[in-house]
Amino acid sequence: MISIADITIPADDFELSHLHRELSGGHIELERLVTRRGSISTLFWVSQGTTERIVDALEASPHVEEAQCLTSDGDHRLFEARWNGDADGFLRTMVESNARLLDGESIDGGWEFRLQFRNQDAVDGFRTLCDETGIDVVVRRIYRPSYPEANESMSTEQREAIVTAFEHGYFDIPRQTSLAVLADSFDISDSAYSQRLRRGLAALIEETIFES
Repeated sequence: MISIADITIPADDFELSHLHRELSGGHIELERLVTRRGSISTLFWVSQGTTERIVDALEASPHVEEAQCLTSDGDHRLFEARWNGDADGFLRTMVESNARLLDGESIDGGWEFRLQFRNQDAVDGFRTLCDETGIDVVVRRIYRPSYPEANESMSTEQREAIVTAFEHGYFDIPRQTSLAVLADSFDISDSAYSQRLRRGLAALIEETIFES
């Protein structure tokens, strides 16, 4: 069963700590962690500092291969930093633990993260890796989300479609998979999977939001 952990680590135990110091406490909010052919990329929002200053601060790190600003919503800018193989701190620990980043942000004196793991054994493995790497991780909370049991309004197939789409990042921004890939795992057409997913979501909304 999926396990979600809320954790805190000290400021200097995360690779973006040097940027946080450069910005004198400007807020940084993690959006996505992406792995490509052995490299690690982080997408994150920054609320302070100029684009040039942030890019220069990132590229000053020997662990950053490339940094760029992707977009801006006026008050915040979205950056991407691509890390090389020498980045062996918290980022590498997350990747090796197969942890999925759900949320992360800078706080006074540290960083807070919400990570998703395949099961409790993966959480335990993550904590072991943190100990071996010298990362002082504090686990604030661990919980296991549950899904409504299949009933007359939601079929087993619809429930499986929702859970599979969620686990493979279909609802992430940006999406980590496509309807075609998901449909192929069920050996059905894109259209059939889309209908199954939409009907399941409609039943889920009816069972949770309207029922409550």
